[in-house]
Amino acid sequence: MTAHITTAYEVAVRAQAELGEGPTWDPAAGHLVWVDILASRVHTFDPATGRRTVRTTEQHVGAAAPRAGGGLVLNLRDGVGLTDPDGTFRWLHRDPVPGRRGNDAAVAPDGALWAGTMRYDESPGGGTLTRLTGDGTAQLVLDDVTVSNGTGWSPDGRLMYYIDTPTRRIDVFDVDGPQVRNRRPLARVEDGAGYPDGLTVDADGCVWVALWDGGAVRRYTPDGRLDRVIELPVPRTTACAFGGPDLTDLYITTARAGLTAPHPLAGALLVVPGAGSGLPQPAFAG
Repeated sequence: MTAHITTAYEVAVRAQAELGEGPTWDPAAGHLVWVDILASRVHTFDPATGRRTVRTTEQHVGAAAPRAGGGLVLNLRDGVGLTDPDGTFRWLHRDPVPGRRGNDAAVAPDGALWAGTMRYDESPGGGTLTRLTGDGTAQLVLDDVTVSNGTGWSPDGRLMYYIDTPTRRIDVFDVDGPQVRNRRPLARVEDGAGYPDGLTVDADGCVWVALWDGGAVRRYTPDGRLDRVIELPVPRTTACAFGGPDLTDLYITTARAGLTAPHPLAGALLVVPGAGSGLPQPAFAG
């Protein structure tokens, strides 16, 4: 069966992010949270009003996600920190390693944060994936990662999907409580089509993957079949997430970093209205 291809999209925020990443819908606030990693900025966007906010962090910020009690959890250069609703910051888990920074992160169904890291020079095996609970307890899950990226869970919570970008694979694990096991490939992005970056899982259990240097978002079925492609004008699509009050709009972050002649929309936040049906994202239990 041939994948359905579409070029339908709209511009949600005409930003010029250096490295836009990590869109996450905050249902309590009714807005989307996303980051510009290299500019050390956390953005919010309310599609109902068009209101935007930008907050600068003191370090490069790989991801930001809502906390159960309000505020955000941040995956920073030197570890994971918390902001309160009034903006007060404190460290939850500090683990500075010279030449390494936080990258993509996601909150699991049990409220734990799975936080990835990578080397600035992208040296092989220099990154990690760590699970953090609300009290700051850290469990190293993977320690031979190059560019830790998309992480997500199946609707029933029994599977975890994960991307280490240079492998070109979307991998899947069986979930056993706080542990994951039996890693195997779900799908591989073919040479010349870009590299898998951020991902999200929809209510049907399909995995949507943004392709760095691929100018597209792909949807793979739970058995690994490619069934939909959204083609975009910017080559460096980085991550995607469902948002809006009914979780049907697919938001897509993009980047302009490293492009000598970037497209006018490189770094913008894009949206595909009515793209599918998303899953409610849990807040971090800390």
